[in-house]
Amino acid sequence: MATISTTATVQSNPQQACPKSETDSMAACDATPCTPCKEDVGWRKIVRNFTPSWFAVTMGTGIVSILLHNLPYNTTWISHGLAVAFFILNVGLFAVFTGITVFRYALYPEIWKAMVIHPAQSMFLGCFPMGFATIINMMIFVCAPAWGNWVVSWAWGFWWFDAALSLATCITVPFVMIHQHRPGLQAVTAASLLPIVPVVVASSTGGIVAEALSNPDHAFITLIASYILWGIGICFSSMVLALYFHRLTIHSLPPKEAIVSVFLPIGPLGQGGFGIQQLGKVSLKLLPQTTAFTTAAPGAVHGGEILYFLGIFLALIMWGFALVWLSFALISIVTMQKFPFNMGWWGFTFPLGVMATCTNMLAQDLNSTFFRVMTMIFSLSVCLLWLLVAVRTLHQAISGEIFFAPCLKDLRDKQAQAGSDRRV
Repeated sequence: MATISTTATVQSNPQQACPKSETDSMAACDATPCTPCKEDVGWRKIVRNFTPSWFAVTMGTGIVSILLHNLPYNTTWISHGLAVAFFILNVGLFAVFTGITVFRYALYPEIWKAMVIHPAQSMFLGCFPMGFATIINMMIFVCAPAWGNWVVSWAWGFWWFDAALSLATCITVPFVMIHQHRPGLQAVTAASLLPIVPVVVASSTGGIVAEALSNPDHAFITLIASYILWGIGICFSSMVLALYFHRLTIHSLPPKEAIVSVFLPIGPLGQGGFGIQQLGKVSLKLLPQTTAFTTAAPGAVHGGEILYFLGIFLALIMWGFALVWLSFALISIVTMQKFPFNMGWWGFTFPLGVMATCTNMLAQDLNSTFFRVMTMIFSLSVCLLWLLVAVRTLHQAISGEIFFAPCLKDLRDKQAQAGSDRRV
């Protein structure tokens, strides 16, 4: 994941006051010790340094709510109490983060381009649709049973928006990386998966929404679109995983600051395994209600059954491969021992969480006690990791250490060369 570091502390001088004009302020702040400029303190510092990586918090919080709601060994106070509390927290965080993000680019429009072309920060654009997808899932799980089918209609509309945004991220961010960055093999990290995984997440969410839709035609369209998204994401992720494994064999593990990124390969495998099972489950129920396949092949009445069993088969393969990457990740963390805290630590939660959802789906489809127990182990681990990372994040957010945007340094350098008076 992208490296997050603390900002440099500027020493104050009681005999030196910051100049009032923006031009003088930029020159003085870069050349002489002075009191912090207005852009480096208070709410402006938070807004200016509010990077897309903050939406990884909503991804982690959202997956915790989903896991708590769907635990194989569950109680009402967890599935309808604690899970709902995390869902409400996630909605609140997502709304606040979205508001700050919009304000950031409205107040500092030049930061948008600097962020998009930054080789690390642009990868986190995929966190927005993935965080939004967790909210859509919980709308189906929690809100629809309590409030009625109108929630499903809203969730369906939200899903189309999320799917379009995920597809746009999957296509544009890798293209910018190819065209603009051209990184060497050593610079490749598993963070390259972040703009690709959203389409896999969207396909899984599409399966959940399709199952809840009462209109078979709407459900069928959603199912087909979800299969397409699943194929795009899994094929693309497979290429990146091969490239990343090649990088590891040549250049060893990532640096300490990005070591948590070794957990990211679990994401597309775990989410993909859950998604293909969910789509197969929907196909089993939905295809007999439609004319799919029967026009071209009137005797093809077992299409849903084939897709259902194929989904379980593929999920088992992907779960096993995810287990290999999880082993690599755990060994890497133990080998590295000490590594600094940054926003990349949220990479502990979501990948392991989606692997837990895949495990839980296998437990249901296979009626397996083993997979139920593994689901409980993974889910408990995710909850504990969420608590650890949330406490550390809150502590550094209060102190202001965690608010740092690497793309701003590149923008300042360009503005300095161009002689711009605009300070960011």
